[in-house]
Amino acid sequence: MTIFPILIFLIVLGVLASFFVVKQQSAALIERFGKFQSTRQAGLQMKIPFVDRVAGRVSLKVQQLDVLVETKTKDDVFVRLKVSVQYQISKATVYDAFYRLENSHDQITSYVFDTIRAEVPKMKLDDVFERKDDVAIAIKRELSQAMKEYGYVIIKALVTDIDPAQEVKIAMNRINASEREKVAAQASASAHGIRPRGEPAPPASASQVMLRLVSYTACPSNRDCKSAVVQTLKPRKTPPLRTLKKFIFMMSSFSF
Repeated sequence: MTIFPILIFLIVLGVLASFFVVKQQSAALIERFGKFQSTRQAGLQMKIPFVDRVAGRVSLKVQQLDVLVETKTKDDVFVRLKVSVQYQISKATVYDAFYRLENSHDQITSYVFDTIRAEVPKMKLDDVFERKDDVAIAIKRELSQAMKEYGYVIIKALVTDIDPAQEVKIAMNRINASEREKVAAQASASAHGIRPRGEPAPPASASQVMLRLVSYTACPSNRDCKSAVVQTLKPRKTPPLRTLKKFIFMMSSFSF
């Protein structure tokens, strides 16, 4: 009579040990006496008690790994890049992801370091900012080829941050401020009618050209008249109204 309760307990324990649950977006790997037996997907699953065991569980969700890499550009500027790699394990490659690769994070990090230190030293600092998408594409291409045999799918690689050395950022801010001050000075000079040194004079309007031609032909034999008219062809800073009054006064002083 004392053996019967023990048998009942062992049977109940065996039944409970036969069932297990696999969560959504994950997979479980079953081993029998230490050898891989099968892969189980989400839901209520059954195994042989005391013979089969759950060797491990693998997440099928999209995961993200952030990697910080410090390298040098072509113009000898040290810069730190932050790369975010999004990857996933597919259902068909759970075995490879679990048994063939011990630490996926270290493997991905190594390939990111290798790719960045091969691509960025070919570029100047300004090109790194402008072509960061090209760097991200190169990282994804290298990772996809390398991690495919281990059952990992690289979804996307993003260069999320580019951080030069502090003294470089200060120098860049000074250059930008100087360029903005130069543009502001030019705009202020144009608003006040001041022509910068070396800039050609604006062309005369059609009405000014006709007026000057008429005045020139009106005094063909008078050298002083011609000289005065030619002076009006030169660009002046005087307003148009004053120029017209001066021209009328000049024409009234000559007899034709």
